[in-house]
Amino acid sequence: MERTISLKSLAIEKQSTIIQAFWITAFAALTAVGAQIEIPHQPVPYTLQTFFVLLAGAVLGKRNGAISMGLYLLAGVAGLPVFSGWSFGFIKIIGPTGGYLLSFPIAAFTVGYLLQQRSNIIWSLISMFLGLFIIFTLGTLHLNFVYFKNWSESIANGFLIFSWWDGVKLFAAAAVANELNKHR
Repeated sequence: MERTISLKSLAIEKQSTIIQAFWITAFAALTAVGAQIEIPHQPVPYTLQTFFVLLAGAVLGKRNGAISMGLYLLAGVAGLPVFSGWSFGFIKIIGPTGGYLLSFPIAAFTVGYLLQQRSNIIWSLISMFLGLFIIFTLGTLHLNFVYFKNWSESIANGFLIFSWWDGVKLFAAAAVANELNKHR
């Protein structure tokens, strides 16, 4: 009897790992798709990437959300065209958009961590706002050091300019996450 229970729980753990791997990979792929939905702007385009970063943290949790975004970055650095404009390579990490990209695992982890504390629409909005703040802050810092070398230009072109666009994505991601959490 104990052996059957043990084998049964092992099968559930195996299935759970497979399902987790699927969703980690799916969110990395969705982030890549989001990167291609782009409104060109220099030096950093408007994309849907952050929508999926926020959802990865909310849906997958802190660990798997961060792993998913790490997988996304690894795929791009390895040569898969997953970054905006079908681009790839380490040059994107050290270029103007690098700070935003490198912040994705941190932001997903933060959103997942905060949402494990409680889960409602207001807390989702707060958690995702903090995730976006991390993305904007690290992105703007990096943008200043590698591109503008002027704080007012960096803040205007790397932080403030995205506020309206990411505000829309924030509310959409929080609504989707809240709806998904109702069905768990």
